[in-house]
This record gives sequence, C-alpha cells and structure tokens, in this order.
Amino acid sequence: MNHKVRFVGYSRQYQQLKKEFNAVFKEIMSGGNFILRKHLEELENRIAKYVGTKYAIGVNTGTDALYLSAHALGFGPGDEVITVAHTFVATVGAIVQCGATPVLIDIGEDYNMNVEQIESAITSKTKGIIPVHLNGHSCNMDKIMELAKKYNLKVIEDAAQALGAEFKGKKCASFGDVGIFSFYPAKMLGAPGDGGMVCTNADNLARKIKAFRDNGRVDSVEVIECFGWCSRLDNLHAAILNMKFKYFEKWVERRRKIAKMYDDGLSGIDGLITHPHSNGDYFDVYQNYVVRTKRQDEMINHLRNSGIEVLVSWPVPLHQQKALGLSRFNLPMTEQVSAEVISLPIYPELTDGEVQIVIEAVRRFFQR
Repeated sequence: MNHKVRFVGYSRQYQQLKKEFNAVFKEIMSGGNFILRKHLEELENRIAKYVGTKYAIGVNTGTDALYLSAHALGFGPGDEVITVAHTFVATVGAIVQCGATPVLIDIGEDYNMNVEQIESAITSKTKGIIPVHLNGHSCNMDKIMELAKKYNLKVIEDAAQALGAEFKGKKCASFGDVGIFSFYPAKMLGAPGDGGMVCTNADNLARKIKAFRDNGRVDSVEVIECFGWCSRLDNLHAAILNMKFKYFEKWVERRRKIAKMYDDGLSGIDGLITHPHSNGDYFDVYQNYVVRTKRQDEMINHLRNSGIEVLVSWPVPLHQQKALGLSRFNLPMTEQVSAEVISLPIYPELTDGEVQIVIEAVRRFFQR
C-alpha cells in the first residue's frame, strides 16, 4: 500500500540533514573511529548534563541498558522486582535474565504504573521497582521514590520512551539509582540501528556498568575487573546521535505542537478517548500519541485503508503471553488498554497537512 502518512519518516530526516549525516559518516569512516572513541564520550557527557546525572554510559541497546542495570544493582534469585505488563518485553526480561522474579502491577489512566498498587505488592523479598515512563510521560516519581526509601528498594527508571520528559522540573532517568534510554531508530533521538544509555549518580554503579559493557574492562584493555558482556554503543551511532542532539529540543516542541493539533482536532468525538492530559507537574515529550476506542480493530483497518500507518503497543499484554509464564497476575486495566489503544503518527517531519489527513480520517470513522 502507498501510505499517505507513514508512522515514522526515517528518510525525511536524512533528506533534511543529509549534509550533516554524510559529514559524520565520512569523518568516522576515514578516521577508523569505531569503538569507544571521543564521539561516544562526547555523547555521554551531553546526555548526562541534559538529564542531570553525574554519569551516562553508552551501551548496545535499551534492552542491555536495563539488563546491565539490574545486574549492577544485584538483582538475582530469591529477589522480587515490581514493574508493569504494559511495556516492551525487555523491561520484564531484565528481571528474569538476572534470575529474579517479576511482580506485575496494573497501570492507571495515564498508562503508567498505578502507584497506589505498589505498597501492597511489596514483600520481604522485594528488592526493586522498575517504573516505565511510557509514551514520553513521566510516572509519579514522588510516590515511587517515597516507597523506595521507606522499604529500602532500588529503582531503575525505564525511560526508553521519555528522553526529555520531566516530573516537577526534574528529568526522567535522574530520580532512581539508574535510569535508561533507548536510541532505537523510532525513538525521539534515534540511531541508525540499536543503541542505549544508562544514567546514574553512583560512582560504583557507573564503574560496574562500564565494566559490564566491555567484557570487564574499564581503564585498561589489559586489566579485567570482572566477567562482562560486549555491549558498547558503536562510535558511529554515537557520532550521529551527537549531531542530531542539537535539534532535539526543537523536535520535542514539534511533537508537542502536533499533539496539540490532535487534541484540538479529535476532541468531542463520542467513542474516542484522546491521549491522556497532564497537569503542571509533568512535561510530556510525546514519543507516542495514543488514542483509545472499543472499536480498535475496525478503526485500525479504516485508517490503514485510508493510507495511514498506525501502531498498537501492545496488543497482547505480557502477562497474557503464554510462553512467559506470567498468567498469575490480574491486571484488568492493562488488558482493557491493550484492547483499545492505537498510536497515531507523530514525528517532527510530519507536516501539518498530514496531521489534518489523520484527524479527518479518524473523524470520518466515527461519523459512519
């Protein structure tokens, strides 16, 4: 199908910044600067300063960022870690890969962790909490950090979708023991491939994660401090992310403008719930713009037949994925949301005209 409106416009960004992309590629390739070079260090320093943490450590993927963080915090057999099922599988996978046990609680109306359910899920085995800042919207970190302090729990912020998002003026990934980002291509700051970052203020955790990402090496290739993994953020990716980062805040503002256009254009439609609105405590960056309808399948087919590419995250909740063995959890809001959500196109290169095409197609669906 020829899409009138793509879900993500990768090629458009390249066309707009072609000279800069090509200059970066030429610099890296001609210099042979591939692994743990200055461009990665520059990106790490930029992200740490932007987020407000002492350290940022580039790793291979957002998934690795989660796993290395969980491992560095000592999650293991006999430990329980609280998180949600309305997330990408890697969030829960990081807990399981460490040998710990995931404890899943439900989400609230903002599609993030329902903080009112955390305390009742805490047991003597609970070691940590992994809040997920979904769709570019922060969790209520006041409540989460209050409970973490009360029960001496470690916190990993899964901010894979929330670079730049804030809660009460403080950026996501700067609250917990560690916070992680993903640079998957569709993210707001996307690499031409996979990439991830771990942020922390703790000297010991930063050193552990640096060692884990490079087979146990930190300061010298000859001194191995522990067994680790090969999980370095490629220098070429880091250099491209560095180049793109100067546009990042402008891109966030464009996303916020598109979200406002959707808010205005889709308001008052009977049978449609628009993207959750935030109060003044939150600064949202709109990794996704999500609507809900009980006619999910019908609406998806209508939009796709209208030439509009849409996405559902995630049609089958993790606790209903039979192979994962998580069916013991009762998560009615997660199940309801998964059966109703549709993500509409939202990216900086999307034109106002294309936003209107989406709005008009949605309105036509509910007028039938």
